Amino acid sequence: MGLKDFDVRQLPKPPSLRNLIGPSFILLGLGLGSGELILWPYLASNFGMAIIWGAILGITFQFFMNMEIERYALVRGESVFVGYARKSRFIPFWFLISTFIPWIWPGIAAASAVLISTVFGISDTKIVAIGLLIVMGVILSVGPVLYKTVEGIEKILIAVGIPVIFVFAIILAREDVWTQTAKGLIGVGDNYFLFPEGIAIATFLAALAYSGAGGNLNLAQAFYIKEKGYGMGKYAGRITSLLTGKVEDISLTGTRFELSTESLADFKKWWKLINIEHFLIFWLTGGVTIIMLASLAYSTTYGLPGTSQGINFVIEEALVIGEKLVPIAGVFFLLIGGLLLFGTQLTVYDASSRILAENSILAFHERFTGRRIRHFYYLFLWLQIGAGILIFSLGFTEPLQLLIIAAVLNAFAMFVHIGLTLYLNRTSLEKEIKPGIIRTSVMILAFLFFGAFSAVVIFDRIIKNFL
Repeated sequence: MGLKDFDVRQLPKPPSLRNLIGPSFILLGLGLGSGELILWPYLASNFGMAIIWGAILGITFQFFMNMEIERYALVRGESVFVGYARKSRFIPFWFLISTFIPWIWPGIAAASAVLISTVFGISDTKIVAIGLLIVMGVILSVGPVLYKTVEGIEKILIAVGIPVIFVFAIILAREDVWTQTAKGLIGVGDNYFLFPEGIAIATFLAALAYSGAGGNLNLAQAFYIKEKGYGMGKYAGRITSLLTGKVEDISLTGTRFELSTESLADFKKWWKLINIEHFLIFWLTGGVTIIMLASLAYSTTYGLPGTSQGINFVIEEALVIGEKLVPIAGVFFLLIGGLLLFGTQLTVYDASSRILAENSILAFHERFTGRRIRHFYYLFLWLQIGAGILIFSLGFTEPLQLLIIAAVLNAFAMFVHIGLTLYLNRTSLEKEIKPGIIRTSVMILAFLFFGAFSAVVIFDRIIKNFL
């Protein structure tokens, strides 16, 4: 492969927790528009709150896998993709395939278009969806520093959207919602335990995979913490706009620090702080948001006819909110939901384009260098947007269908990268900084869990049809 060996540099001193906050907002935003806003509320609307245990399990698994991704980037100053490529020159080809194919299905943008079109009384959601994709491409193309652009957008959307959702959920909560939620955390429902009769296993797996970012997008956390300057990532460059940004020297290969009493003490401080940051922003805020959105869907639409069709339950939610409060409240809910979905799809395109760009260079390292990464980024960005426009033009516009297709593919991708990340950290990092027994055990459990569920879905949806 010919990847450069690690330079040795000093591990930077950790800053305050306030200055570290940022990367987890992006990962939280990636989850808000799929699992949090659509899939788990959809399940709560149709099956009640007793399925909410799956959401908490999913986001807990993602917390641990995200932290192992952060661990490698923190101490090596390079993404996990470079680490994988150090193990095998063929691995980048897998990530090219397993990122492009699942994420060309723009179900999140389709859902955003439906909600925004409903607000403004537009009947042709396909045109709106295509317009949204083009706007996303323009935003990502003109922001001088991509990380700052994406982080800024997600902070604004989350700061506005989540408080609104909390207020609606608390005001409109059914009398039994909190009792049902408490029971649902351990899987106890009306006449069922864990899995209700009639639930599609593929839909449940999709929601589980999207309890957070989902698929290979979790791995993009390595890019974001590097560009935020976590640990050895301080010595890596950032992707800037071809149109408005200044060129920064980007090195794909990272740096390491010599183990000493001082550096290990600094590493432990870094590790403590980034765990707190990710716990508060991603796990706690994300988990509470899932519960609030699911409880809002349960309180407003559970038992109503028509909620099993697409994302009609979201529009039904808005109608009930408007009836119980004031009509403008329902319209505002739809608008907030549409904007959150827009931000999620934009962030999906940013994360997937980063992954595709870096793995293209890793796959053909002899011909390209890190300096070309921003050219590849914009190539894949607009290639994905073009594919999304083609998909919409061919008539694939049903949001829930597109989301489930993408999520099932991404669940299998997660199964693969969980195993790769654990293997990378256990075999590449020094004993003092590699994952311990508890985190290793959780990663193994997540690996087996996603593997088993993926196998069940593959058998149910594909193999069974040929038997």
